Amino acid sequence: MALGTRPPIVAVMGHIDHGKSSLLDYIRKANVTAGEAGGITQHVSAYEAVHQHEGEERRITFLDTPGHEAFRALRARGAAAADVAILVIAAEEGVKPQTLEAFEAITEANTPFVVAFTKIDKPGADIEKARISALENGIYLEGLGGSIPFTGVSSKSGEGISDLLDLVLLTAELAELTADPEAPAEGFVLESSRDPKRGIGATLIMKNGTLPVGSFVIAGPALAPVRFIEDFTGARITSALPSQPVRISGWSALPPAGTPFSSTKVKKEAEELALLGVEANPAHTQERQAADGKTILPLIVKTDVTGSILAIKHELAKIEHERVTIRIVQEGIGAISENDVKAAAAGSGFVIGFNVGIDSAARDAAERMHVSIDTFSIIYDLKERIEELVKDRAPRITVEEILGEAKILKAFSTAGIKQVLGARWNSGVLTVGDQVKIDRRGLHIGNAKLTNLQVARADVNEIKVEGEFGLQIESKHEAAAGDTLIAFRMTDTK
Repeated sequence: MALGTRPPIVAVMGHIDHGKSSLLDYIRKANVTAGEAGGITQHVSAYEAVHQHEGEERRITFLDTPGHEAFRALRARGAAAADVAILVIAAEEGVKPQTLEAFEAITEANTPFVVAFTKIDKPGADIEKARISALENGIYLEGLGGSIPFTGVSSKSGEGISDLLDLVLLTAELAELTADPEAPAEGFVLESSRDPKRGIGATLIMKNGTLPVGSFVIAGPALAPVRFIEDFTGARITSALPSQPVRISGWSALPPAGTPFSSTKVKKEAEELALLGVEANPAHTQERQAADGKTILPLIVKTDVTGSILAIKHELAKIEHERVTIRIVQEGIGAISENDVKAAAAGSGFVIGFNVGIDSAARDAAERMHVSIDTFSIIYDLKERIEELVKDRAPRITVEEILGEAKILKAFSTAGIKQVLGARWNSGVLTVGDQVKIDRRGLHIGNAKLTNLQVARADVNEIKVEGEFGLQIESKHEAAAGDTLIAFRMTDTK
């Protein structure tokens, strides 16, 4: 095993409007070459930046993902979403509710992090006041009784961003991130989507090993032959290395975000691993579930004012379903953005807007990621739509419906699995082709298929009136006089 240092994978998190997107945009423009920058966001939701650190070019992978809920969703599926996190706090506002939620998500995941005080160019910026705000909320910075490194940054002028990237790399060095480039590739799925021309594609984050063209990748029950690899710019490469974000197309199924992936050079082995994934991850277990076993309907809600969010929550509290829980995983003020769409995609959720618009990047992302966006100006229309989504999200329940019953009077003959019997109608309707249960003194003996019915030696299709009749069943279990035949069918219900 030839272990080497690998680049850090970094997530930027914090309160809405505290400058996460602006910070990422500046890093992307300043630290990614102009020739690469054009196609970044159109290909994958992660990208690589290069930073001069101690006289050496160092690569950093940034996850262009939404906030803390997506981070938690990845962790819940077993993905170590990031090696290092950047917690952004606006220097003019200090710690806000979503700052604390992001901080909790980072600490839950035990991810090392640094703090970036953003918007230091604003007239109302006060880093000292923002530092005290962090301290009061349990974020213990260096120089204030803690060890969390921090710096102030301006996404407008670029001030402090080089220092921030130095802190990220120093934090990564302390974490001693290593990988074996000779090993088979492994990592996790960041996102996946379906394209009508290219089929199912998935963005993979490499955590270890090398992924060459010609191999196979497996994520749960999903399998893809690696015919070509696209890097974060959309350019084709012959192999992917540790910490690289890459796009692989041609999957057999849609691999959920956060699913760990592995690789092999042998097709048969890949197929066997995918089959194991099917057995270990049946479709119904892929639904996100609450602690009480209910299926969660995740919502990302954007409104015009904070009062609208309170009104919406009040209305949503009135919607009850025995098998579904509504959960607002992210909320905010202003137009629906690309990050809102990515948050929905990460958790199989929906974007709901109230008296707000949708920016063009969000529309493109929604189409690319197959995310539903609905906007409303009347709150009762919004409530009706959520009620529809709840009904659609509810897991189906299979119910046994009893169709009819008859009592066996005599067993005439048996030939293999075919049995000829005489019976008396008890209730309901028995029809040729029905599945029947053989019941003996209250005990279930086995199941059978009703293949023929006769009244006075004439074939009939069904029995639904009192009287005696003949029948033929097919079953591995032998029926006897005194047994009860119960015709039934299984139906799915919401």
